Amino acid sequence: MAVQPARHIGVAIERPFAEVYEFLAEPANFPQWASGLGHSFEPAGGPDWRAQTPMGPMTLRFSPRNEHGVLDHSVIPDNGAPMRNPLRLLANGDGCELVFTLYRRAGMTEEEYERDAAWVAHDLAGLKALLEGRSAVRA
Repeated sequence: MAVQPARHIGVAIERPFAEVYEFLAEPANFPQWASGLGHSFEPAGGPDWRAQTPMGPMTLRFSPRNEHGVLDHSVIPDNGAPMRNPLRLLANGDGCELVFTLYRRAGMTEEEYERDAAWVAHDLAGLKALLEGRSAVRA
């Protein structure tokens, strides 16, 4: 497979790294901010969850907890190849940076790619508002 075009979309969050990581490492919290990933998350065993995504029901596979801020997840159609979504949390002073890598999938038009990038940026802005609006982040 050829290298896919990629765009890194990030947001600074004025909350401690450890608090933000704990919130993001819990897949059940994703529906609170990741509208592009879907809703109705249900545990499916191990790192897998089932969700209603904008493209229909799919399996979501989350990376295991780690000390490096890796929060990757894959969206797996019932009959298709996984769509991998790298997500990194980086400490930055008293806060942190969250960076999502958006790949342009084969067959995706420029308009679709731009729409997805805007959606990711919107979701990250919503996460920032959610976390910064809390006095303490609770998973």
